[in-house]
Amino acid sequence: MSTVCTAKASYKKIPGLLELTSTHLQWTQDGKKAPAVHVAHTEVSSLFSSKEGAAQVRLKVGLENDSNGHNFAFTSPAPLALTERETFKAQLTTIISNNRAARDTGAVQLPQTGVQTPSNGGIRRAPAPVPPRPSDSRAESVSSHRGTPVNDPINDFHVRKKVLLNTPELAALHRELVMSGQITETEFWEGREQLLLAQAASDSQKKGRPGQLVDPRPQAVEGGEVKIVITPQLVHDIFDEYPVVAKAYDENVPSKLSEAEFWKRYFQSKLFHSHRASIRSTATQHVVKDDAIFDKYLERPDDELEPRRPRDDEVDMFIDLEATREDHEETGNERDVTMQAGKQRGALPLIRKFNEHSERLLKSAISTDGTGKRRRLDSGDASDSGGHYSQIDLADLHNPEPSSGVLLEMQDRQRYFESRAGAAASAEQAPRPTVDLRAAWQQMRRDLDGWQGHLAQLKTDRKAAEAALASMTENVATRLDAQKRKADIPEEIFGQMRTCQTAANEFLRQFWSAIYPPVGESTLGGPTTLAQKTAKATRMAGYLTKTSEKVGAIVRAAEMAGVDRSRVQTGMQPTLDAAKRALEFWETRKAAPGARRA
Repeated sequence: MSTVCTAKASYKKIPGLLELTSTHLQWTQDGKKAPAVHVAHTEVSSLFSSKEGAAQVRLKVGLENDSNGHNFAFTSPAPLALTERETFKAQLTTIISNNRAARDTGAVQLPQTGVQTPSNGGIRRAPAPVPPRPSDSRAESVSSHRGTPVNDPINDFHVRKKVLLNTPELAALHRELVMSGQITETEFWEGREQLLLAQAASDSQKKGRPGQLVDPRPQAVEGGEVKIVITPQLVHDIFDEYPVVAKAYDENVPSKLSEAEFWKRYFQSKLFHSHRASIRSTATQHVVKDDAIFDKYLERPDDELEPRRPRDDEVDMFIDLEATREDHEETGNERDVTMQAGKQRGALPLIRKFNEHSERLLKSAISTDGTGKRRRLDSGDASDSGGHYSQIDLADLHNPEPSSGVLLEMQDRQRYFESRAGAAASAEQAPRPTVDLRAAWQQMRRDLDGWQGHLAQLKTDRKAAEAALASMTENVATRLDAQKRKADIPEEIFGQMRTCQTAANEFLRQFWSAIYPPVGESTLGGPTTLAQKTAKATRMAGYLTKTSEKVGAIVRAAEMAGVDRSRVQTGMQPTLDAAKRALEFWETRKAAPGARRA
């Protein structure tokens, strides 16, 4: 077999040589001949690398039959190590893509690389196809694309990547736990399906037309000239907004004008200035030179009392302002003329231009077939022929549907309710004191007699009032000082505390999700059987046992940095308590005879 690329790399902190051949990826310890790691191309399923600028240049290879994979650290000098890693990444990425493409067709084949044999000079082909094995790698490849169906956003690699890019804290947790091999990719996203569904819903939203009126703005360049950058999108918007320009283009290009000359003359014509979204454009038309071609397409300003293009569709009765114009004429209703358009005749063309543009936007948003026609809503009720009831039948006006709630699992449920029933029965049997309402009323009146005089005689102790005011002032000053004062915990120590707490919270979430919900109600392909949930809970409990050790290391580092250890211990105490509670629960459950999961 031929060697594709080699590099000096350490594996489990042991120096050696990493090689990629035509059929295998292998690593051999220095001083030994037999490779300690020997992986076929067909077993490689994913690839990860350390970020640029990291202390070590690392490469992680995920395998089909090994969820942990292999981690290699390139030991050459920094520039050479980075180059070597990129070479391996390029080759392995191609191998992973070929594996996935072959897996989609039903079989995974080794690369058909021709290898010369010394005996007969022929070419030795790859072995027979190997059936694919299910992948349970801890992390999917970041350097390649997945062929996940679009209708499965929870397992879509691109959706997961976007969520991580949009949430830096979640991405840091992913690097800390998944890329280090402590939890699997599936376990990490279990319970976070809503983030993936929300991202998929955001990506699937169709972007509507821009609401801005098409109005190309000239840009000043050197020499006192101006220019307008013409793009295909700008041409499409101009034709869509002003059909007369599209008509002029069809009639004159290329028979009379070239495309470049057409646009140059259009932006210098009166037709362009009549389309500008400004009242000043009407004044500009008087100083623009005449154009024999574009002046034929000019239209008179739409400044009459009635618009030139009246609405051709029926106005909905719920938004028709003239629907009740003739109501109660006998009472002398008069038309309101204070908001009548046209007081300034020069503004009418611009107002109607904006109205037409807004109408086109609404039609494009309402229509579902791209024709600009509104989609009629059928209520399905024969009596509601116009669909009017369906428009005013709002979901917020209906009573919410009752929820079944969450079933509470209790130990000794029967004894609990029996004790509650006994307490209620004894309370009912106990004699109740009788109250004389008349005597109580007379006593209250005697107590309130002369309350005005008593209130006037009330005197507040000056010292007590000053003490209360001083206490409040001191409290406010302390809070302001705490906000202005720089934190006395260094950022490095605080970052370690934050990382430890985030990781412990994730382990706790994974631990409790392995216990609740009951067996058979897991999500996202998580553990469903009793044995799987037990194995997951045992593994998470093992990680939680190391929480106190990690906190102790942070406390020692804080002491070396001159930070009061009690502050660090106080900040990390809730995390320690939560981990301790989970471990005590797990030990109790394991020790209980015949214990089973809820």
